[in-house]
Amino acid sequence: MRITFLFILLNIFVFSGCKEQNLRLTKIYGEQITITDSIALNSEIEAYIKPFRDRIEKDLDSVLAYAVDTYSKKDGDYNTALGNFMADAVYSESNPIFKSRTGKDIDMVLLNHGGIRSILSKGNVTKRTAFGLMPFENSIVVVGLKGTQIDSMMYYLSKGKRAHPVSGLKLTIDKNENILEAKVNGKNIEKNKTYYVATNDYLYNGGDNMSFFKTNDSLYVLDYKIRNALIDKFIKLDTINPVKDDRFTQIK
Repeated sequence: MRITFLFILLNIFVFSGCKEQNLRLTKIYGEQITITDSIALNSEIEAYIKPFRDRIEKDLDSVLAYAVDTYSKKDGDYNTALGNFMADAVYSESNPIFKSRTGKDIDMVLLNHGGIRSILSKGNVTKRTAFGLMPFENSIVVVGLKGTQIDSMMYYLSKGKRAHPVSGLKLTIDKNENILEAKVNGKNIEKNKTYYVATNDYLYNGGDNMSFFKTNDSLYVLDYKIRNALIDKFIKLDTINPVKDDRFTQIK
């Protein structure tokens, strides 16, 4: 590893007087100092931070659950076991928060395939696992969308050819990406009804070209990170065994 720091050195003239000093900047110049792994560690600094590092490492590696297999976001064309798990976890962990504040339920969840940053490996599941899956600081928001915006979302998903994680949705397309079935909570989409969709702040702000979120009835910021929702779900489960299902499929 090679890191270069730029230090700015200042030459200052000091004019002394009986009551005050007048400082005037006369010259600025820079010097590059290269820092590499060959530089010896400072033992005093290392000794100071070691207890904090050890405590964090112990917390990250504490076992929360057990995964019966290894799961990847590449395990399916339109839905994956890992994506289903993450979307379902966002629903189960954030819906009680949303309902306590609004008296309403979340209707569906939409996350993005690219936001899953690692596999979920077989074996012990820890907080470090959650940081691997979701290293970003993305927070959960709930957006109120009319049925017309949900229709736009369905069109986006049907043409996207990606296994974006969803929950509460049933979408079936044909070999030409035409929509054969689109339901939320098992019911057909009503154009004038408001649906409450949980997503993350990145997608709400247009990430992955999901522009349909910006035409909305309302926005609720839960102050709850997706990573924390995953950790809370891990804690509640003894065994993690998600599956692919028919929530988003293509008939060929």
